[in-house]
Amino acid sequence: MTALRTLLADRRVVTIDRRHSVREAAILMTAHTIGALPVLDADRFVGIFTERDLMGRVVAADRVPASTIVGDVMTTTLVVARPEETYDAGLSRMQRARVRHLIVLDGDQLAGILSLRDLLAVDGQEKAETINLLTAYVRG
Repeated sequence: MTALRTLLADRRVVTIDRRHSVREAAILMTAHTIGALPVLDADRFVGIFTERDLMGRVVAADRVPASTIVGDVMTTTLVVARPEETYDAGLSRMQRARVRHLIVLDGDQLAGILSLRDLLAVDGQEKAETINLLTAYVRG
């Protein structure tokens, strides 16, 4: 099974400080084509700001993105994993919690963030490899 650490190896984590505006967060998310940003207070991880937060806590609440602070509308109840955990453990945790982003923490430090799409892609690859091995075995 692939460890989460392996999936994070070549990724740059894009973050935002809790004091920045929602507008700045939306610009970052758009520029990097991502659906969520880990939120920091100085160097300490404190939450996540997602597209759902933007739509539900800003747009639907009729708040002004340029003057709304990320820290006021971010999600603080998080689904987290450790780098040594397997992708399928992370995937299972995400599905149970009905979330689309998994925060990976190494101790109390942010190691990275993975999307549901990331983990489903690995799941598909691993299952395809298993099918190929079984097919080769049966054909002997």
